[in-house]
Amino acid sequence: MIRVTLFTKKDCGLCDQAKADLAELQATVPHRLVEVDVEADPVLQARLGESVPVVEAGPYVLRAPFSRTDLKVALLSAQQRQSARAPLTGSARQRAIGLNRLVHGFARHWLAVLNMIVFLYVALPFTAPVLMKFGATTPARWIYTVYSPVCHQLAFRSWFLFGEQLAYPRTLAGTTLTSYGAATGLSEDDLSAARNFLGNDRLGYKVAFCERDVAIYGGILIGGLAFSLVRRRVKPLPVLIWFLVGVLPMAIDGGTQLISGFPLLPAGWGPRESTPFLRTATGLLFGVLNAWLAYPHLEQSMAETRAATAVNLAGAEAPPPGAT
Repeated sequence: MIRVTLFTKKDCGLCDQAKADLAELQATVPHRLVEVDVEADPVLQARLGESVPVVEAGPYVLRAPFSRTDLKVALLSAQQRQSARAPLTGSARQRAIGLNRLVHGFARHWLAVLNMIVFLYVALPFTAPVLMKFGATTPARWIYTVYSPVCHQLAFRSWFLFGEQLAYPRTLAGTTLTSYGAATGLSEDDLSAARNFLGNDRLGYKVAFCERDVAIYGGILIGGLAFSLVRRRVKPLPVLIWFLVGVLPMAIDGGTQLISGFPLLPAGWGPRESTPFLRTATGLLFGVLNAWLAYPHLEQSMAETRAATAVNLAGAEAPPPGAT
């Protein structure tokens, strides 16, 4: 028996007529009717609101206006197509229903899931210095090791917890903070030593993410939390604004710092070191605007997924006759 989905709305004469026609066709083409109110879902309302009634029978779709003959042809075609393949029954059908429920549940709660993942990703690097402070050095080093492929972990570009300062930048940064070299006695040009230096009881212990990475992913988390409050009203950020405000400042800050270390630069292009404030500000902008750019598109995609799986689950509530 084929499944026929009828998309309707309240106070719709054509919808009532389509339902009556389907009832009369029941004897000719047995089918299981599933009614879906498009006004109960914003995505369906936007997609089908002006076209109802809409009938789906297998791959065949009819949009108003259509006649009883059109319905009969569509149902017979769907019936013939279904007879050529075995319907899902038993455990296979239950697995399909379970998968639809899983996808539907994720589509409903995707933002909470994503925000939790980003939170854990940002929070874990802060756990490393906490563990170091309380003597749990082995699990702390595991965290540093796990994050080392995705971050340089240079001590003079990282935040520190439980120490005299929150950061120990290089002398080149020109801040009023005690410099990394003066605080540690290590060469500020020795990148390997700066990467391996985890801290001590006096200076504190470094976060397993650098300052800019903390700001980027923290910005994504802030953007995600803010989006949860306005998700129905906010539109995607224009790409040009994302580039000018989000990408360009960070590219200039990080890029000039990078190329300033190259030899044979023109006169006046001496070495440059960014400050903790600039790294944080540019990274935070980049992270927040990334969320603003991507999350509205994700919300639209997930809304469409919710609508599609809701229709599938509505048709799966009552198993077809003969199914086990």
